[in-house]
Amino acid sequence: MIAEMGTQTRVQTVIRLRPEVLTRLKYKAKQENLSLNAYVEKTLEEKTKPVLPKLPKDFEIDPVIASFSGMLREPTQEELDQDPKLAYLWEKYNR
Repeated sequence: MIAEMGTQTRVQTVIRLRPEVLTRLKYKAKQENLSLNAYVEKTLEEKTKPVLPKLPKDFEIDPVIASFSGMLREPTQEELDQDPKLAYLWEKYNR
């Protein structure tokens, strides 16, 4: 079953769990003040989110590929201070 919820689509699934796992999931969901469904979706989203690989500092980028990118260097602190989105992405993917 596919449910339309505003701009988001949800697909209904069925999984089998051992009773003790279900109990732990319910407990964790309650601790975070979430429904069981919301907690499971949040947990799965966090565990399956794609992660950008970190490249070594001396990694050579092919000039043809590099020409497609607007950012060929690390942003300066001033650029990060002026652009909150850039700062967020830089922090998130370059820890």
